[in-house]
Amino acid sequence: MAILFTSSDVKIPPIKRSTTKKWIALVAEKYGKRVGEVSYLFCSDEEILKANNQFLGHDFYTDIITFDNSENDLIAGDIMISTDTVKSNSEKFDTQFIDEVYRVIIHGILHLCGLKDKTAAEQKAMREAENNAISMLMTML
Repeated sequence: MAILFTSSDVKIPPIKRSTTKKWIALVAEKYGKRVGEVSYLFCSDEEILKANNQFLGHDFYTDIITFDNSENDLIAGDIMISTDTVKSNSEKFDTQFIDEVYRVIIHGILHLCGLKDKTAAEQKAMREAENNAISMLMTML
C-alpha cells in the first residue's frame, strides 16, 4: 500500500496522514478492495480547471478529479483535490474545512471502489457511503 499526499501550488491541509492512510485501507476493505498506489495532489482551482479541460473536456471548477488505475480488487489512482473549492464548499455547507477535506479524500476512494455519482440515486448512495466512512474516521481520530 502506497498512499502519497503532495501539493502543487497550495499547502497540504492539516490531515493526520497515518490515521488517514489506515482509514482509507479500512474503507476500501469494506468494498472488498485492497489499496495499491494512490496519489493525492492538493492544488488550486486554476490547476484543477486545467486538468478538467485537458483530460475530461470540462470547462468548470470542481473539488475533485479521480483518475482510476484500479485493476480487479486492487484500487489505484491519482486524485486531484482543489483546496480552493473545498474551502468554498465548507463555507457553503457550513462545515469545517478539515471535515470537507476528509469527505473529498474518501469520495475519491469510493470512486476507486466503484461507486458512481452521476444520477440522483448514485449521488444519494455516495453521500451515504461518505457519511458512513466519516463516522468510521471520527472513531479513529
